[in-house]
Amino acid sequence: MGKRYLQPLRILVQWGFLFFSLYLGIQFYRFVLHFRSGGATSFVPRPDGIEAFLPISALLSLKEWLASGSINPVHPAALVIFLTVVAVSFLLKRSFCSWICPVGTLSEALWKSGFNLFRRNFRLPRRMDVALRGIKFALLCFFLYSILFAMAPEQVTSFVYSDYNKTADVRLLDFFLHLSGISLTVIAGLALLSLPVRNPFCRFLCPYGALLGLISMFSPVKVTREGKTCVSCGVCTQVCPSYIPVMAKERVHSEECIGCLRCISHCRAEGALEMKLTGRKIVVNGFLFAVLVVLIFWGGTLVGKATGHWHAEIAKGEYARLIGR
Repeated sequence: MGKRYLQPLRILVQWGFLFFSLYLGIQFYRFVLHFRSGGATSFVPRPDGIEAFLPISALLSLKEWLASGSINPVHPAALVIFLTVVAVSFLLKRSFCSWICPVGTLSEALWKSGFNLFRRNFRLPRRMDVALRGIKFALLCFFLYSILFAMAPEQVTSFVYSDYNKTADVRLLDFFLHLSGISLTVIAGLALLSLPVRNPFCRFLCPYGALLGLISMFSPVKVTREGKTCVSCGVCTQVCPSYIPVMAKERVHSEECIGCLRCISHCRAEGALEMKLTGRKIVVNGFLFAVLVVLIFWGGTLVGKATGHWHAEIAKGEYARLIGR
């Protein structure tokens, strides 16, 4: 079957998750609208998967879980999804960013559109690129320190059960429904910047991606180049959205590798580039890689539901008080 199927397959998975995310957003909006309309609109059950957009609540839940030994019932799905994404990144590089994340999907669509428009994508000077990449790691350090170290366990528990955290998802919805001038300007600016530059938000600003990148460095699977069959054409380096000099590597360890397989799918020499396990003998082919990404991600959902750590235990009357006021 060759490797031409890899990118269409990945794009199919990407957009499938994007449309599913939009579906969750619409269902959640209808859930909130029921309470804000005083019951005038029909009740729609809250989609628990919406908690995928609450990584801060997930980090707080993780801290409380480590301190108390139990997962709180406020946003349990947020923690389950967070741990699942971490597991995907540990096992299969930062594939969450290039196969599942809706922000990554939209960002990729923009820079590909920019390539068609300008006939190229522009790369920032190396020193500027390195400096800007440091921002996401600085943000990651801030969140990790603030939550895991600076906050006392009792403070975390108090915040987790606060009305503010209970409605974190509603606040996020309101943020996008009522964008301020500054927020709209920032989002529009990032969207415009994403046309000439590949994935600027993911590359420079996303602390979630920074964490997953560090974890992915320990992944047993990595893009591996076989020097004997490589023809040194440089295509792998050219198509890499993370600007990794793949052709100069024997094995790609970079935290910037998002497991998109573009280098492998565009390779002109059969067997020169493969995703291989540690030891460089066992190949994880593209179709298997895709199946594993999807199965592990959805598997986390099934585990959460099976163990009772998925549905938020907030009564309908409590939601009426929190949302309808």
